[in-house]
Amino acid sequence: MPRPARAERNLARRTNDAVTAPCETRGVRAPKLLCVASAVDLDFRYGCTPAWWQLWKGLHEEGVDLLVTPYRGRPVETPWWRTAPNPAYREGESYAAARDLLARLHGDRYVRRAEDSPDDSTLDRVAREAIWRFVTPRWRRHLERLVEEERPDAVIVFTVPMAHFRGIPTALRERFDVPIVFYDGDVPMSLPEFGGMDTGFNYYHGADPGEYDLVVSNSEGGLERLLELGARRAEAVFWGADPDFFAPQPVDKEVDVYFYGYGDKFRRDWMAVLVGEPSRALPDVDFALGGRDFQGDTGRARLTGDVPFNVFPQAISSARVNLCLTRRSHATLYASSSARPFELASCGAAIVANPYEGIERWFDPGSELLVVHDASEAASAYRDLLDDPGQAEELGRRARERVLDEHTYRHRARRLLDLVGLRVEARVD
Repeated sequence: MPRPARAERNLARRTNDAVTAPCETRGVRAPKLLCVASAVDLDFRYGCTPAWWQLWKGLHEEGVDLLVTPYRGRPVETPWWRTAPNPAYREGESYAAARDLLARLHGDRYVRRAEDSPDDSTLDRVAREAIWRFVTPRWRRHLERLVEEERPDAVIVFTVPMAHFRGIPTALRERFDVPIVFYDGDVPMSLPEFGGMDTGFNYYHGADPGEYDLVVSNSEGGLERLLELGARRAEAVFWGADPDFFAPQPVDKEVDVYFYGYGDKFRRDWMAVLVGEPSRALPDVDFALGGRDFQGDTGRARLTGDVPFNVFPQAISSARVNLCLTRRSHATLYASSSARPFELASCGAAIVANPYEGIERWFDPGSELLVVHDASEAASAYRDLLDDPGQAEELGRRARERVLDEHTYRHRARRLLDLVGLRVEARVD
């Protein structure tokens, strides 16, 4: 449905003003954002949630008033944002329980989807129809009430399955003339040709990206595809790191080569190259894997299980070498950022990575991290770094400096505010 002319002029005015001057309302009140989050509870282990926490903290530090309402789970209060409830909490948890039961009946942890062009299955379609009938109307009423009460400067939807909110952006814009933004932090994994993680939904089946004034993506290379899917406007905001949280920790080095991640889907081949084969070739080197759901070749690496997010920097700092194993979906599409290289670099880690299209967009290979192309190169890189701790320390120091200069979440917050047309005056800390 075409955007009303008044709303279109309003968004253009906000965006143009933001390019030339700080937000004029700064002297009256802080810019206000209504944020609809896939989840706020870190226990769900959604990959984007820790990054959202850091971005919202960065927005708070830039002077933004945030109200966050979760699509899955309960709201979580923090010093950096206010919360509103989840209006469909019971429905969400019931669906998750049913999906878990179905996976167990198939002898697995998840209901798996193919890695290439997964079908829009009968189960997917039935779930969407049920959501449109019982969940979407409730969320529409909830958001209409919040917008009416709060009068935010923009509404941003953070990785909620786009199809589930079908019709809501149009309704909010027509009634309140407020810009509506969709922030997809999983591109290209979320695109229909990949279908997303097994823990979630296929976002774009049954969705209309054109309902949103702006679609923000973690991927520069994915912007053209988002426009093909119908987005009116698509812009990139890369992941980053909070350098206060992701900082070098004063802990002993207890692991030689370490990787932490949510399974090996889309990176099974590189797991074999960077972990499986080198761990057999270097029997004196201790390889450790944090996380779960590794189904491929992990060689001699020992499994250490999940790492609570609050101690993740300690786990990074306790390793002499940290691996950045980026999924094929991200690694093969130019400048499709994941959070991990920024988190590792912010902790001052010595990073060894698989080939990653566009990694030079953020870091200097050879100076701030090492990129290897086969198992032999990986084994040589590990041996060099383990035999020369000073080299490893210098690699990590330069990587952290790059984060501080360009890749903190305050940098990302400013970029997002510029795109939405809500630039704030520079703050002096």
